[in-house]
Amino acid sequence: MATWTQKTVALVATCALMLPAAQIAPAQDPSASQPDNYVFKANAELVLTNVVVRDSKTGEFVRGLKQSDFTVLENGKSQQISTFDFQTVDMATPLNEATISGLAAGVNGPAGTKAAVVAKPEDLRNHRLIVMFFDLTSMQPEDLDRCVKAARDFLTNKMQPADLVALVSLDDTLKVDQDFTADKAVLANEVGVYNGTEGQGFAGGATANSNQAEDTTGYTPDESEYNDLNTDRELYALRAISKALEKITEKKSLLYFSGGISRDGIENQASLRAAINSAVRANLSIYSVDTRGLQAISPLGDASTGSTRGSGAFNGAALTNNMNANFATQEVMATLSSDTGGKAFFDSNDFAPAFAQVQRDTSAYYAIGFHSSNPARDGKYRKLTIKINRPGMKVEYRPGYYAPADFKHSGREDRERELDEQLASDLPATDVAVYLDAMYFRLDENRFFVPVSLIVPGSQIPFVKGGDKDKATLDIIGEVIDEVKRPIGSARETVKLNLDPTLQARQKNIEYTTSFNLPPGKYHLKFVVRENQTGRMGSFEADITLPDMKKQPLKMSSIVLASARQASKKTSPLVRAGEEYIPNISHVFRQNQHLYLLYEVYGPAKEKLAEGQPKGTKAGIDLLSSLELIQGSTKVYETPLVQAKAVNVEGRDAVAVELDVPLDGLKPGSYVCQLNVIDDAGGSFAFPRFAVLVREPAANATPTVPAAASSGSGAAGTK
Repeated sequence: MATWTQKTVALVATCALMLPAAQIAPAQDPSASQPDNYVFKANAELVLTNVVVRDSKTGEFVRGLKQSDFTVLENGKSQQISTFDFQTVDMATPLNEATISGLAAGVNGPAGTKAAVVAKPEDLRNHRLIVMFFDLTSMQPEDLDRCVKAARDFLTNKMQPADLVALVSLDDTLKVDQDFTADKAVLANEVGVYNGTEGQGFAGGATANSNQAEDTTGYTPDESEYNDLNTDRELYALRAISKALEKITEKKSLLYFSGGISRDGIENQASLRAAINSAVRANLSIYSVDTRGLQAISPLGDASTGSTRGSGAFNGAALTNNMNANFATQEVMATLSSDTGGKAFFDSNDFAPAFAQVQRDTSAYYAIGFHSSNPARDGKYRKLTIKINRPGMKVEYRPGYYAPADFKHSGREDRERELDEQLASDLPATDVAVYLDAMYFRLDENRFFVPVSLIVPGSQIPFVKGGDKDKATLDIIGEVIDEVKRPIGSARETVKLNLDPTLQARQKNIEYTTSFNLPPGKYHLKFVVRENQTGRMGSFEADITLPDMKKQPLKMSSIVLASARQASKKTSPLVRAGEEYIPNISHVFRQNQHLYLLYEVYGPAKEKLAEGQPKGTKAGIDLLSSLELIQGSTKVYETPLVQAKAVNVEGRDAVAVELDVPLDGLKPGSYVCQLNVIDDAGGSFAFPRFAVLVREPAANATPTVPAAASSGSGAAGTK
């Protein structure tokens, strides 16, 4: 994997890319006649919960209840019921064993063997929707065989006409192996495919505190970070399933077959909460099944760990550690079940009760929905209490839910997760405008320096007053992916802006730069920017090709256009004579600015030595450069010809060329710039073109004059 370096800088760019500031509308006279305005305010976040009412003596389901028989309390406050429905499998309409699309639509499977027929929402009414989720990454082969056998027995012998079952598995990827269907034969055949699945490569890693209570001589690798990432992956899979099922309003049940989930303290808390929230919003109850069954926990451990030493096997320390480790792997599964209204099944080799419990809980139920009277989006847990005004009845329901959380109430882990998810998302974030450009400079034959610059308009950032400064914070995350979709470089930075109000940052651009060292090839870049006042995000994606310069007659770097240079002590191709070029990626300039141009030519041809030259005389080069500005079909400006006779970048066999064009003599408008580069000694040349936009100076703004700017019309030169 290629190495990479990162260097960042946040500054106010000197060119504005913004439209004129919006004018403030004059205040209206309140006494003037105004048209009648009607404002509708509604809370669209419907909270759904399923209620099962049983006779407290017989345990039989109680039918015939009405909405007025129920009282819903949220944190002790009464809520108004908005929706009320009763569903039972006894009234299910036969679907003729058609496949129902809940997780996927269209063709699922090779050669169209499993066609998914999308059913109307009303066709799902009164049906039992069951998802069997097999976490293949956590199960040993014998555990997998046991749960597959139990699943096939249920599908073949106990599945009822009202049951619709879907199959999902997690190995190297999350896959929908069979969409919702009532076809027993198809389901039983698909479940059988899981048998013999081994070596998925995501099993739980070793931990330093396994059963080595007093072992100070042996070595057990600490793979807790690996286990944390693997747990996040499993919880993310549950969340993805829940989100895919949100479009189905009926109650759903998920049978989660797993060999246990490890969690280290508060690690994975954000992922666990996100999985539970998604399941609750999707009206999905999780029934966890520990496929390890009844285990005999020995103080000596099993074959997965080394033999214990010392007296731990005799004083109970090793046994305690092994039991705690086993309980820890069941704790997450129990939490998933209890918080979503399901049940957990542990320490049993008979999995049939889990299937029976799902059928029992979803045979008949009352679906109650309400809009919370608490509008706060604080992400806090809200306890639900459902009462019935009839005596002698037992009520079963989900104990509560987490309220939606806005950005201000999100924790650090939630915020990091949101950034990672947006970076991985195929859909761009557009709440904040972001512009990005990447360039390249050759370091050696197989390595390039790739500076990446992105800008955010200051008007998009909600600055706040902090003393006598304008303050804001930006989170920036990015990655570079190669042709085979491997991440080969990444960037992560929190930029804290603390700017003087006189800079008028809201009318300018905030620029961020970072860099990577990459080999030749094709790459895809994606960056996400989030402002940390409201949590709005923006993203930008771009492709860059780093060429194999051995095949090019004239070897050139990217052309950097800048409107400002700043003092810098960094060692970078963007730094010349102690000044760093700040790329102007928008190519928008003001008349009171300069257009600075920088590029490099590598391995220029050597001139032939004249006869009679002393022995040991080094051959020179003859590199010519100039810049033309064209408007329409007329050339309106051309810099004097710049000639380089020697390499001026030591160690890289490169010539760095700098041009400086004052823009005060040009009229506002669009220009096409043509850079003329001629290697006279080698007979090669290039004439790249690019566009620039010149605008009038900003109102009431003093001209920006970068340090050590050249003076005089058409001044240009090499250093």
